Amino acid sequence: MPRLISVNVGLPRDIRWRGKTVHTGIWKNPVHGRCLVRRLNIDGDGQGDLAGHGGEHRTVMVYQMESYRHWERHLGRNNFVFGQFGENFTVTGLPDNEVCVGDRYRIGSALFEVTQPRVTCYRVGIRMDEPQMAALLVSNHRPGFYFRVLEEGDVGAGDEIIKMADGPERLTIAEIDALLYLPQHPRDQLERALRIPALSTGWKSSLQALLDQKSDALGTGNAGLTGSAGPPPAWQGFRSLRVARVDRESASVVSLSFEAADRSPLPAALPGQFLVLKLRPTRDTPPILRNYSLSGRPGAFKYRVSVKQEVNGVASTFVHNHIHAGDMLEVSAPRGSFTLRPGDTPVVLLSAGIGATPVLAMLHALVSAAPSAPREVWWLYGTRNRDEHPFAQESRGLLKALTHSRTYIAYSRPQPDDRLGEDYDAEGHLSLSVMEQLGVPRHAEFYLCGPASFLSDFTMALRGWGVPANQVHTEIFGPEPSVTPGIAGALKRAPHQPAETAGPGPLVSFTRSGLSVPWGPGFQSLLELAEACDVPVKWSCRTGVCHTCESALISGAVEYQPDPLEQPAEGNALICCSRPRSDVEIDL
Repeated sequence: MPRLISVNVGLPRDIRWRGKTVHTGIWKNPVHGRCLVRRLNIDGDGQGDLAGHGGEHRTVMVYQMESYRHWERHLGRNNFVFGQFGENFTVTGLPDNEVCVGDRYRIGSALFEVTQPRVTCYRVGIRMDEPQMAALLVSNHRPGFYFRVLEEGDVGAGDEIIKMADGPERLTIAEIDALLYLPQHPRDQLERALRIPALSTGWKSSLQALLDQKSDALGTGNAGLTGSAGPPPAWQGFRSLRVARVDRESASVVSLSFEAADRSPLPAALPGQFLVLKLRPTRDTPPILRNYSLSGRPGAFKYRVSVKQEVNGVASTFVHNHIHAGDMLEVSAPRGSFTLRPGDTPVVLLSAGIGATPVLAMLHALVSAAPSAPREVWWLYGTRNRDEHPFAQESRGLLKALTHSRTYIAYSRPQPDDRLGEDYDAEGHLSLSVMEQLGVPRHAEFYLCGPASFLSDFTMALRGWGVPANQVHTEIFGPEPSVTPGIAGALKRAPHQPAETAGPGPLVSFTRSGLSVPWGPGFQSLLELAEACDVPVKWSCRTGVCHTCESALISGAVEYQPDPLEQPAEGNALICCSRPRSDVEIDL
């Protein structure tokens, strides 16, 4: 009979780790006597990062004594204590290869239901003093699992664990864990997993993304971990393309149209993707790299990007003043996951300033698809005035070609000769109240691009309006916000050269941050180098499991140590466990 051996609790604490402060509840200690288990926690317990741990579906973490014995042999250690793996319940029995999602158990006077495997996280590596622990738990098929509490009650060491019901589909914890984190994602298992009512919402979303990826057959990599995965880039690195045209779009925006040197068709881009340009303002300094969204019609066999003149912008100034038709530039293949999703739901293209560029490409795509797939389209745009309004005539013409389209233009500082009702619809800024007045449908897919404050304000407003997060898609010009779970807030700094002396290795260029740094032997991974430079990064496991750190590898090659459990999408790299083998350009 399975039995509860120890109940372990602990409140979050701050610890020092690699020069950072980590807020974590991974340290758990045994409770003497009985303990009350509530819907969202055990008395005396807490989680430091509620985004990844805790909540209704992750109330109680369970780990088995049989797995303790496995790790004692595997790691050659005999110093484990109850709660060593961050678990609340240390148990005998209930192995991961037998317990199924949806199984129900009575322990003491409480009733529990199995909801999902452990969330892979670097903090278990801190607790175990083994940096690779997150990957080892998955690769050894011993993650442990979570209970949710169906009936509150008290529990204590020594309680029998009585099985009350079998979960549907009979997919074990080890199978569900492997389905998401390891290679091979059989369709039949994905479909079975998605039919399990008890499986947590987060895991269902990830597995649904994998199933959708199998349906469109376009993406590579693991869409369930990255959130999206497009087709591989049409070419690696950079390719010389001719500037076919330079067009003035507004007082501050010019467009560059690129063609192949032999005028052969260029591979089609997806609406919303970007190019990276390698620019050489002077011969005596390293090239600079900049991302610019495609703004032309996808599938036109030419590429068009539009560049706004920025104050003190070295790259934009060079483009505006020195690039002419006939010039040859080094250009990456189209990249990016901010792309128009197929479907028949309404589409809201919401942008400000130069943020119009990627959603303009989407508008072109919607017009091209309209005869066979008409959709309701909303074009909402904000800028200062007519002089700063790029693509005004082009966007009006496209919208007129759509049967079901609505448009609203807001000028924040209209000039005396700007025509209300012709050039723009109202003075002021775009806002949620404006969308409510216009009757914008909440069930639409929203595509947002513009300044950082514009994106953050609208993302929060749409969430408060009841729009699900998976219907809101954003594109950020420049570095994206960091994801560093559990790390206490630190003063934000602009990307910079590392404090250490420049290394002798390959040149690492972070394209969104506009920074190039020689690789040095003092760094264990590209992630560590980026952190030393205050380049905004995203990570969670730091061992090649969760793919949170997956970034586009624009050019160059990397090597892995350790090897990731599943390779990233073609043309991408996992920066948490990779080093440069050559000069590399990374979309960070």
